Amino acid sequence: MNTLALEKLQEAIREEGLDGWLFYNFHHRDPLADELLGLSVDSTNSRPWFYMVPERGNPVKLVHAIEASILDSLPGTKVLYSGKDQLNQSLRQFAGKTLAAHRDNNLPVISFLDAGTTENLAHAGIQVVSAASLIQRIKGLLSEEDLESHKRAALGLYEIVEETWQVVSEHFHTNKTLYEGDIQSLILRGMEKRNLFTDHPPIVAAGAHAGDPHYEVSRKGSPVLKGEIIQLDLWARESGQRAIYADISWVGFYGTEIPSPLKAIFQDLVDSRERALDYINENLSRGIRPTGAAVDREVRKLLIARGYEGAIQHRTGHGIDTECHGSGVNIDSIEFPDDRKLLDGACFSIEPGLYFNDYGFRTEIDVYIYQNHAYISGKERQFTLLTP
Repeated sequence: MNTLALEKLQEAIREEGLDGWLFYNFHHRDPLADELLGLSVDSTNSRPWFYMVPERGNPVKLVHAIEASILDSLPGTKVLYSGKDQLNQSLRQFAGKTLAAHRDNNLPVISFLDAGTTENLAHAGIQVVSAASLIQRIKGLLSEEDLESHKRAALGLYEIVEETWQVVSEHFHTNKTLYEGDIQSLILRGMEKRNLFTDHPPIVAAGAHAGDPHYEVSRKGSPVLKGEIIQLDLWARESGQRAIYADISWVGFYGTEIPSPLKAIFQDLVDSRERALDYINENLSRGIRPTGAAVDREVRKLLIARGYEGAIQHRTGHGIDTECHGSGVNIDSIEFPDDRKLLDGACFSIEPGLYFNDYGFRTEIDVYIYQNHAYISGKERQFTLLTP
C-alpha cells in the first residue's frame, strides 16, 4: 500500500465520522481485507493479525511473532504478540475508540469478523461498527475510468441481446427446434467475440422455467415452445483486474400475438423499474441522497398497489463493481436491507421481477450516479416484450 492509498482510506474514515478502520484476518477468511490492503492470498496466515488505520496519523500493525512480516508491505508501527493475553493487552490501546470492522447485521456479504473476536474487541473497550459504508467508498464507488469499462461491457451485452434475438426469430419463422442451451451458447459466443468474461453462464429460461429467478440450464435444457416467455439474464466484464461488470435482463415472447394479460403484467413491471429511476433523480435534484432500501421500497409499493405482492421474490437490485454482485449499495429493503446512500460513483442494477407458476418476468438495467444524476448504461432499455 502506498501513501496515496492510505490517504484514501483515511479520507473515507473521516467522511464517515469514525476513529478508524480495524482490519482483521485469520487463515485468509476475509478476502475483502486482503483485497483492500493489497495483501497476497498466498501468504501464510495461521495466526490472527489486526491492522488499525486511524482517521489521521500512523496505522498500527498487530502481528504474531512467528508471522512478523505478514504486514510488512503496509505502512505503520509494528506491535508483536505471541499469546492471547498479549494480543488483548495490545488491543486495549484502542479503548474508547469507534472502529469500523467487517461485520454488519444486514449485509452478510461483507461480514467476516467472527463473533468471538467481536466479543474480545468489546472487552478491550472498542466500539465496533459496520464498515459497510467505508467499503462502499473504497471499492463500491467507481472512478471515471471504471465507469468507461462498465459502459463498454454494458454496450456489448445489449448488442449480444440484439444478435441473439435475431437468431431466436429465425428459428421461430423457420420452425426449427430451439433449446434453452442453444440460446445460452449464442450469448456465450457473443461474449467471446467481444472479449467479455463472465463468472457464470447466462440465465436462459423458457416457459415455467422463467418463473424460477435463478434457473440453470442443464445440458441442452428444454425446447422453447411457441407461446412461451423467454427470460434472458447476462452479465460480463472486460479482462483486467479493474474491469467492471455490466448485468442486464431482457424478456421475449416466442410468438407473434402477445396475450393481453402478459402485456399488462410486463408494463406494470416496466413502470416499477422506471419509478425507481425517477425516484432517485427526484431526490438527487433536491439535494437528497436516497438509500438503496428507500428505492426498493418505492418499487415494492408500486407493485403491491397493483396486486403483485405474492409474485415478488427478491430485492430490486445489487451493487456492481469488479464483481457482478459488488460491494456498493444494494437496492434492497427486505432481503439484506441496505441503508447506505447512493453517492457519486455508485453503480447498481435495477431489476424488478414478477414470478408465477407458468412464467416470470425480470427487466434489468444498470444505473450509475455521476455528478448528482442517475444515468443508464448501455443502449435503449426494454419497454415492450421482444417478439420474433
